[in-house]
Amino acid sequence: MPTHTHPSRWKTLVAFAIICFVWGSTFLAIRIGVREFPPLLMAALRFLIAGGAVCLWAFARGERPPERSQWPAFCLLGVLFFLFDYGLVFWAEQRVPSGLTAVMMAGNPVFIALSEIIFLRTQRLTPRLALALLGGIAGVAVLMSRSLSLGGQPIDRLGALALIGGSMSWGVGTVMARKLTLPSSKVVSSGVQMLTGGIFLALASAALGEFRDFHPASISRAAWFSLLYLIVAGSIIAFTAYLWLLQHESPTKVGTYAYVNPVVAVLLGYFVLGESLGLRTILGTLLVLISVIVITMAPARKSAAPLSVEAAAKAAE
Repeated sequence: MPTHTHPSRWKTLVAFAIICFVWGSTFLAIRIGVREFPPLLMAALRFLIAGGAVCLWAFARGERPPERSQWPAFCLLGVLFFLFDYGLVFWAEQRVPSGLTAVMMAGNPVFIALSEIIFLRTQRLTPRLALALLGGIAGVAVLMSRSLSLGGQPIDRLGALALIGGSMSWGVGTVMARKLTLPSSKVVSSGVQMLTGGIFLALASAALGEFRDFHPASISRAAWFSLLYLIVAGSIIAFTAYLWLLQHESPTKVGTYAYVNPVVAVLLGYFVLGESLGLRTILGTLLVLISVIVITMAPARKSAAPLSVEAAAKAAE
């Protein structure tokens, strides 16, 4: 809950700028990194180190570690949020431009809403929601279609399917998290989820033989820097700014960063990596963002329990 004492305006603006720019730029960092890193191994390194750092910070502040009965929930969310969602994102960015990946993942609320309708039954398919869902699906279709003459290359189908699968996993995980017993501390919950997810990613990476193909000496400084950026800026600095904002502003206001992140990612991809910014990208992005805005601006349901910070701050890719 936001506090009644408001900090100076410049601090709030800086915190917003951090989460908007940093979380929007993480897609670019992933794209640079997976050109050289095995994708699941890179994701595992990011979340093992970042999750460990967040947990140490929380325990140093006197936070209590999770209870034994809560570990099955952490394992389940580690698989759904990190192994499937983030793992597929890192893998897909070998084939899909960073900006378009951000746009595809911005549609996560579409899959969360569908999961609420199908599994929790806490959401009704109203005409407004149906139109929003159709808009989001249309945006993805525009980005993938090979029949529309909109210029630019459509998204690689296998990469797009991986991103859709990741979004579906995130949607299911989000609604299931509302029924699971997690620590009251958002910091502990998020840190342990990242750490658990990192372990599952490392196991999957080893099973797929990525360790055999990983030669640290052959990784360029740019790729190592992208991993460092994901850990320090994406998962620690922006995470801290997000927590700070939640203490001083309403969750609805803080959540508006999700509308900015895809735009930041698309522009960075265009200016830094020369990714396409044609009519296809612009139209698909607009359709997805309009869909997300309509869905997220719907009245909150009282039955929804608070999620972990990492889940609430999605994207934080």
